[in-house]
Amino acid sequence: MSEDKPRLLIVEDDLGLQKQLKWCFDEHEVLVAATRSEALAQLRRFEPPVVLLDLGLPPDAEGVGEGMATLKEILELAPQTKVIVVTGNHDRDNAMRAVALGAYDFYQKPVDTDVLRLIVSRAFHMHSLEEQNRQLREAQAHTPFEGLIATDESMVRVCRMVEKVAPTDVSVLILGESGTGKELLARAVHNQSGRRNGKFVAINCAAIPEQLLESELFGHEKGAFTGAVKQTLGKVELADGGTLFLDEIGDMPLALQAKLLRFLQGRVIERVGGREEIPVDVRVVCATNKDLQALIAEQQFRQDLYFRISEVTITVPPLRDRPGGATVLAHAMLRKFGGAHGRPKRGFTEGAIAALEAYAWPGNVRELENRVKTALIMAEGTMITAEDLNLSEGGEGTRLFNLKEVRTRAERQAIRQALAVTDNNISRTAELLGVSRPTLYDMMDKYGIRN
Repeated sequence: MSEDKPRLLIVEDDLGLQKQLKWCFDEHEVLVAATRSEALAQLRRFEPPVVLLDLGLPPDAEGVGEGMATLKEILELAPQTKVIVVTGNHDRDNAMRAVALGAYDFYQKPVDTDVLRLIVSRAFHMHSLEEQNRQLREAQAHTPFEGLIATDESMVRVCRMVEKVAPTDVSVLILGESGTGKELLARAVHNQSGRRNGKFVAINCAAIPEQLLESELFGHEKGAFTGAVKQTLGKVELADGGTLFLDEIGDMPLALQAKLLRFLQGRVIERVGGREEIPVDVRVVCATNKDLQALIAEQQFRQDLYFRISEVTITVPPLRDRPGGATVLAHAMLRKFGGAHGRPKRGFTEGAIAALEAYAWPGNVRELENRVKTALIMAEGTMITAEDLNLSEGGEGTRLFNLKEVRTRAERQAIRQALAVTDNNISRTAELLGVSRPTLYDMMDKYGIRN
């Protein structure tokens, strides 16, 4: 068998139809089986991504029992396989039953080869996308950017900034909307630094009452206040030798900002109720979704503190500004959470993918994660729909453009997303997009896309 052509398994007992389909799909490596046992043997040996399955198989050629059993076994052996079932004319009920069991799509006889070729082509395309997403997730899991998936140039730039700044000891300020993954980036800074073997200690400045925040940060001595029954180390001291992450720094009270500034200048602390100066060696990374410049103008944030914490500033783009990001992240979440929430799902319908890309995601990645988890629990079928995600298939917040602008935006987004899922492999990207390598290079130059 050639590795250059995509493999297609045709499960059909009619010899005449077998020959017609083999001719129809001559650009594929066509495998043929006439029975369930033959089909499963071909599946185990060659692992075809797409299977064309006639539900009327012997010994139940007039019914669908054998075909349904074959479908179930195929999906048990190779759950990522795209199975397209072929049914008799006007047999829509059995076709829908097959889809509910996990079939990718269905087609009714008599065979229209043009339509069938289109359905098969889309199945190969979807299988390829899902496989690339899986590989991308596995690759990300073994990098310091655990949990982060860069699908566009803006996120790639963010990751490159982290790679450059991490080995240094400068203070880093991470700006971005709520739910964009600021803490993941802070952990990436820590994991790629010389402090990676030390502790990563995080504290949310907005989640702790003002009267307790100083004690949480700097610790307290026994008897410093009512209820202080023993000496307690603060987050700064606990992070000694590692990284201190101050989340939502924009919500820190002004009085405590002065004490934090004093620590950053001298790198010594005093516990609440204590007099001893304690030196601490810690790297500080801060994050906020607030506009610190506006807070400075309103005298709600100290400008001198701002300069101390922002030796390097990293701005994280919202999910709506990451082309293709929602789709790739949703597939990664599907695989991450699929075993823990409800019945396993095989993927997203085309309507769901369109809705994922059209929605504005005001809650960013956190909202996407919540919707995927809910869909995994509530979805009835094996594929997650736009309705399962509580999204409109027509998309929300869509805008009108002239046709030239629509095409430009679509092509740019398609190229970026294809490059992301193929890990910037030009040959595979060109194949995925259905263009030649020279054409792809020309389009990348045209849209200013770097490999």
